Amino acid sequence: MDVTTLLLLLLAGALITYFSGDKLASKVALVFSLGTLAVTLNLLAIFTQGGNVSFMSNWIDVPKVALAFKADGLSLAMVLLTTALTPLIIFSSFGNKFNNSKNFYALVLFMAFAMTGTFLAADGLLYYIFWELALIPIYFIALIWGNGDAEERKKAVVKFFIYTLAGSLFMLIGFAYLYSKANSFLLEDLYKLELSATEQFYIFFAFFLAYAIKIPIIPFHTWQAKVYQKAPTVGTMLLSGIMLKMGLYSVIRWQLPIAPQAAKTYMPVLIGLSIAGVIYGSIVALRQKDLKKLLAYSSLAHVGLIAAGCYTLTLDGLSGAVLQMIAHGFVIVGLFFAAEIIYRRYETRTISEMGGIRAQTPRFTSMFMILVLASVALPGTFNFVGEFTVLYSLAQINIWFVILGGTTIILGGYYMLKMFQNTMLGETNTKNFADVTTNEAITLIVIIGFLLFFGLYPKPIVDLVTPSLNQILENINR
Repeated sequence: MDVTTLLLLLLAGALITYFSGDKLASKVALVFSLGTLAVTLNLLAIFTQGGNVSFMSNWIDVPKVALAFKADGLSLAMVLLTTALTPLIIFSSFGNKFNNSKNFYALVLFMAFAMTGTFLAADGLLYYIFWELALIPIYFIALIWGNGDAEERKKAVVKFFIYTLAGSLFMLIGFAYLYSKANSFLLEDLYKLELSATEQFYIFFAFFLAYAIKIPIIPFHTWQAKVYQKAPTVGTMLLSGIMLKMGLYSVIRWQLPIAPQAAKTYMPVLIGLSIAGVIYGSIVALRQKDLKKLLAYSSLAHVGLIAAGCYTLTLDGLSGAVLQMIAHGFVIVGLFFAAEIIYRRYETRTISEMGGIRAQTPRFTSMFMILVLASVALPGTFNFVGEFTVLYSLAQINIWFVILGGTTIILGGYYMLKMFQNTMLGETNTKNFADVTTNEAITLIVIIGFLLFFGLYPKPIVDLVTPSLNQILENINR
């Protein structure tokens, strides 16, 4: 068994879901997503025991393109994030009704297929294909099943599509140039290239445009809040929980090792831009009245800190960034789902129209509180481990980076607790708030359980990703 089993299962799942009909689509999608999680855990067990689960085969002779999928600790960690969150996201949607649900759930599985392929691809052109494929389903999910005015939604989604596609074209040009130098798209061959300082600058910049838009990093963030707000909650979960991690992962896997000299030269600028995102996202979040937009800007602040960790070019920075990617994926999915639960009862996302929930459902309030505390990196939660490690790595570079970056904890704590107070406490909304259903409770408990378990015992994930990160650092420092 190798990683192609995962890809084939997800692709087959998307097709079978589409042909299963609207009534069965959600259940079929859930079964296939759980199947891919089981396969991922099996592959992970084989890998940790020393087995090889990578795949390599020739595909196209001219130009030389290989079906190359690299399964190391880093890629498997990101695949596990994808295959663990996908069934949770699908299961969380059971309280919603979608027109043409077979199309909807087929697109969700196809998106999971594309994102998994992006994390595993070890050939530049193959990677680019999967990268672009991931854009197509989220475009239709947000456009067709999104919220609010259709025209506004269309504008937001089209802007996101054009931004992302434009950035990706620069990356494609970069890959074309690298192919002309190496006569190969294989990752290992691109790592071996001896590029001049000028060549590295242009390659680095081409990749940066693609990744900065996807993450996003200031000033390429302008699409994010609107798309997060207008997309259905499932789409927002996919975007924030998994898709933006494609950009962060790609920085570590592709950008830094291929153009290490450029990365070292521009490190202060890149960390500065990332931390600017932390401060900007936190300040703007303070002013938000819409719950989904507040969470969107909160996400911008957190991923800014993750990006800063990536660009420290240290093991602590890279390790902390990967841990925070995984932790952020789970906590932001949990928070958006909590927002969706409130919307199902109150039919509003305006924070001032909420309130009084705690008195009616202490169970939901407690679970929401744990997610909020995890988001602000309370010690004992998984977010704390990654965030602390990133801040420590920033302190090794420049003390001002850690001082400014640390504002995300202070400001994040303030606006998240203020949001909790306004949504859960008081007596603003007197409408009846039904207690969480069994399905809703299961979803939240699984997410919380993951965050608490790895918050107390992060060693398995640290041990999984560290060897891969050391290899990447060897290429950066060659």
